Amino acid sequence: MPPLVRRLGARPLGSAYIALAALVWSLAGILQRQLHMNLASQLAGRATFALLAILVFVAIAERGHVRRAFRAIGRWGLVVAMLIAVGSGSFITALNDTSVANVLVIQALVPLAAAFLGRLAGDPVRPRTWMAMGVAIAGFAVMAGAPTRPGLWGTVFSLITVLTFAATIVVARHMSDVSMAPATCLSQVLVLAASAPFAHVSEMGGANLGWLALLGIVQMGLGLYFLSLGARLLPAADVALISQLENVLGPVWVWLAGVERPSAATIAGGVIVICAVVFQVTQGAERSAPAPNGPPSRPEVASVPGCQNAAACDRSS
Repeated sequence: MPPLVRRLGARPLGSAYIALAALVWSLAGILQRQLHMNLASQLAGRATFALLAILVFVAIAERGHVRRAFRAIGRWGLVVAMLIAVGSGSFITALNDTSVANVLVIQALVPLAAAFLGRLAGDPVRPRTWMAMGVAIAGFAVMAGAPTRPGLWGTVFSLITVLTFAATIVVARHMSDVSMAPATCLSQVLVLAASAPFAHVSEMGGANLGWLALLGIVQMGLGLYFLSLGARLLPAADVALISQLENVLGPVWVWLAGVERPSAATIAGGVIVICAVVFQVTQGAERSAPAPNGPPSRPEVASVPGCQNAAACDRSS
């Protein structure tokens, strides 16, 4: 086990990673609102920068053995790549059809979807987690009364994002031999291949280029990097719940920028969701604390992020 995981505990460390992922993911709405280009150009530009950023991460993490890292992902890695490709593409498509608040309100369904899928995969859901998810859903129910109702396609693509993200969390948790980074990199190749024929390179100059770089490198690349670290240290339901911080912070950024103005109901619902996330995260701290007269509890960690197989993980312990 790596010293950092041993010292801090798997659950608190995993919670921190997922919270950081949610923080950078929450920038999607405000960054996308700065773009002035068609949907295909947005997808292609974002995918290009995300591909380059994640490829650099893979090269560093695998010490230059990039080809071996991609071969090691196997068929489940291909499944993860397809899920992320569909989810990331659907998310940007939904943002183009409706408000940031509408998209993120629908994403409140992620914890429930991940919990059910995780349970089917044998991941137990603790009563306190169900309670926290119920509080989070209640918060988003309050928020749902605030923005205008999304259109049909905004709803459809938002729901596709929910399902694919929940499935990605579950696969990352249970297929510990799959390195998420090469799979994520491959997902952006798929997005780029699908959108590039319809994109307009002439739209990607000037300020648009900078916004696309932030979307690809920071919002997409860095966020999925943190997810790849945290998803292996926490149950799927916990990952999905903590990541709900994205859905609260996203409308805040567009409000601060004066792009969209959330109502009092949106703000109140966001506060409720934050309370639910804090409730769940403090559970992790309590469970990871050492007993008064005994050794620290064993962290719930299936593998070390970046390890490709059991032998490699043993060497890193």
